[in-house]
Amino acid sequence: MSESQPVAGWHGTTILAVRKSGVTVIAGDGQVTMGATVVKANAKKVRRLTGGEVVAGFAGATADAFTLIERLEAKLEQYRGQLARACVELAKEWRSDRYLRRLEAMMIAADRGSIFTLSGVGDVLEPEGGVAAIGSGGVYALAAARALIETDLPAEDIARRAMRIAAEICVYTNHELTLETL
Repeated sequence: MSESQPVAGWHGTTILAVRKSGVTVIAGDGQVTMGATVVKANAKKVRRLTGGEVVAGFAGATADAFTLIERLEAKLEQYRGQLARACVELAKEWRSDRYLRRLEAMMIAADRGSIFTLSGVGDVLEPEGGVAAIGSGGVYALAAARALIETDLPAEDIARRAMRIAAEICVYTNHELTLETL
């Protein structure tokens, strides 16, 4: 599974991470859909973890995503805030645990120096160029952010503009943003 590919069948989420000039931003839209119906427009799919030192955004089934967020936070506590190690250990557990393997979600986690995309097939991907995206609108946000990363815009402006572009193209993405900056 590529970091730039939306997960088949999962609609209603776009999560984008941008790192530029020492600033890391994760942005998530607020739309939740069931089939072709919007059931919520202002969901918060981006969370701060470990006292605000790590930010994570999720796509997929909500209960599954919250389970993964809780597991990541436990791993961060176990490995004293070492994000890379916590992500690898979570991915190993996610892939090998019978219960976790059934979870239908993906996650982007970031700290001040790193961004990682995690999936249930054991992927822990660190993107090239400081940009990663997941969810149904992820490919649109990723393309827009990659085009904007070469400009003089700061990371937060890149994230906002890229998410606006994704919302204009993807029917499962809206303009209600949650942004967390490190």
